[in-house]
Amino acid sequence: MRDPRFVEGVRRRASAARLAVAARWTRIPLRARLTTLAAAAVAVAVLAVSAAVFLVAAPHVRAQFDRNLLDQANNAVDVIDGEGPSNRRHVPEQRRRSREAEGATLIQFVDRDGNVIKPDTQALVLPFTHHTIAVLDGRTKFAYDNIVAGDRHYRMVTVRSRQGLVQLARQPTELEDNLTKLALLLLTISAAGVAAAALFGWFVAKAGLAPVDRLTAAAEHVAATQDLTAAIPVNGEDELARLGRAFNEMLAALGTSRDAQRRLVEDASHELRTPLTSLRTNIELLIRADETGRAVPAADRVRLLHDLNAQMVELAQLITELVELARNDTNEEASEELDLADVVTAAVERARVRTPGVRIDASLASAPVVGRAAALERAVLNMLDNATKWTPPGEPISVRLSRTLLDGRSCAVLEVEDRGPGVAEEDRGRIFERFYRATTARSMPGSGLGLAIVHQAVTAHGGSVSVATGAAGGALFTVVLPSSDVDGAHADAPLLAEEPPAEYPSPWAAPAPHPAPPSAAAPPSAAAPPSAAAPPGRDE
Repeated sequence: MRDPRFVEGVRRRASAARLAVAARWTRIPLRARLTTLAAAAVAVAVLAVSAAVFLVAAPHVRAQFDRNLLDQANNAVDVIDGEGPSNRRHVPEQRRRSREAEGATLIQFVDRDGNVIKPDTQALVLPFTHHTIAVLDGRTKFAYDNIVAGDRHYRMVTVRSRQGLVQLARQPTELEDNLTKLALLLLTISAAGVAAAALFGWFVAKAGLAPVDRLTAAAEHVAATQDLTAAIPVNGEDELARLGRAFNEMLAALGTSRDAQRRLVEDASHELRTPLTSLRTNIELLIRADETGRAVPAADRVRLLHDLNAQMVELAQLITELVELARNDTNEEASEELDLADVVTAAVERARVRTPGVRIDASLASAPVVGRAAALERAVLNMLDNATKWTPPGEPISVRLSRTLLDGRSCAVLEVEDRGPGVAEEDRGRIFERFYRATTARSMPGSGLGLAIVHQAVTAHGGSVSVATGAAGGALFTVVLPSSDVDGAHADAPLLAEEPPAEYPSPWAAPAPHPAPPSAAAPPSAAAPPSAAAPPGRDE
């Protein structure tokens, strides 16, 4: 019985050897591996064909040798039968013929009495086999044998004649030479085929991997120079072309992300500079007053402290919205099917808690969508916060949620309308940009990021957001999201008209470009009714 430790050791060594071979194989360049595999595949095919050809041709070569041997024996039979049994003077003639291939060919005649007649120069006597007996008894006309005579191998044929038997044997040297030549020919052809296959495989691998080489060079260039505009040329529709296009798209996406990140940092630093400067000025004033012993009047001190508190609140809000905006860029919240009415209801309740003095009227219908609940709720809450800042005391904010058909597809439509001054026509194209604030909004609290977060969240869900003038003259924000109600599961919910109003932008329509370089795509802007005068501009 084998020692288990010995068996385990053998297995470990075998596993280590396989891993070493695999490691060495992976260190070989891909072009060399492809060339090796192509040559190996052709070598296996060529060797298999050569072996098949040899196995098929060898029996034919042996059969031809046997036929030649039989023809020679029949010629000897014709000579012997033609002369008769009493005339023996032709035996020397047979002997002279045998000298032409002395030692390579043996011949003898066996008469009916069993006497063996052979050439004088032939010392070897051919043996009798059971095949020879079969020919002598008349059971067959001729028979072949492989014999050994004088330590040499012979191929012998025994032929029956009227006078007895003729036995003729030859060394298979010619047969072996022919088979050796055939084997060498096939091996030469196989080697040439393998070499040609290796050369052809190398050229094919070089041509096939040329796009990969270009892709590698482009990646190395990007890694060395940080130049994300170094796209590679792509031709064709094969897998490598798809890889090249995917690489170019990745570079474009990385470039867009880096540009957006740079703009965000630049805009954030610009926006943070104002509250930080104000904070520093007020704090330095208080410190200088303490150091010099000059007391700040109580009223001025209270005003400075209130300013510091307001600036801290503004700074905290700005930082919170920056973090929220960055989080939306890399949000890992899973999308799920949900009812947008539940999301809007939660946002309305939070807005009512924040601003208890503002009335919010909500008319909500069931609207199933697929999305991230937290991001959508944040977007709705930002629109409500924006509306509460501009709605006069005692005036309501209207929130409406319904469903309609756009381009033959079911959509959820959310409208938030305030009773404020509305949004000026010249501000509507930029109101959803990061940090953009209209002239009339600069005296209001806010960072200019709330509506940018709304636009980002809506477009991430495949929807669109726009602003127009409402029926009461205030701002009307409209969000259109694709509905997941494709099978009529919520058919009991009220739908709008089959032909939706023109101010509802389709979420599948191509967005118009912003005149400025914002980080998010500009939403389609809706035209105000002709009867409405252009209100003063504003932003969050």
